[in-house]
Amino acid sequence: MQPFGYLAEFNTPRELIHAASVMRDAGYTKFDAHSPFPIHGMDDAMGLKPSILGWIVLCGGSIGLTTGIVLQWWVSTTAYPLVISGKPLFSYQAFVPVTFELMVLFSAFAAVFGMFAINGLPRWYHSLFNNESFAKATSHGFFISVEAKDPLFNTEITRSVLENAGGHNVSLVEE
Repeated sequence: MQPFGYLAEFNTPRELIHAASVMRDAGYTKFDAHSPFPIHGMDDAMGLKPSILGWIVLCGGSIGLTTGIVLQWWVSTTAYPLVISGKPLFSYQAFVPVTFELMVLFSAFAAVFGMFAINGLPRWYHSLFNNESFAKATSHGFFISVEAKDPLFNTEITRSVLENAGGHNVSLVEE
């Protein structure tokens, strides 16, 4: 079997942040940190770029806003043009609630499905699940995994970098 990569365990969140910084400074790009709770500063330690989710939600909201305005404009001016109390056919003030609700609805759908796409969900299997100690990642364990796909991955060098960063129980995970 080919290796998935290395998995190293750390004792505290501070050690995990330090190890992530060491991995980033060593030039590794295909690594991830695993902890039972979010750790402030981990994004900077790993060198992660800002997420594009905000732009996805903005696009979804813009599409919802446009859909609401265009749909109500078409209905009131083309499909069912009714003059009520001498008001104009297109009176945008009356369309604000529906337009707002469609904007919120489309933004919510964009956020949910955008997160699924960005995170690669649903994912029913991951190679790290084969490692018995990785079960601690949901309760009290702190881990860094380095994928074999990383351009700098070398079985000896990567293991020594993880051990020098303070990792223990460094193990090679099979695909």
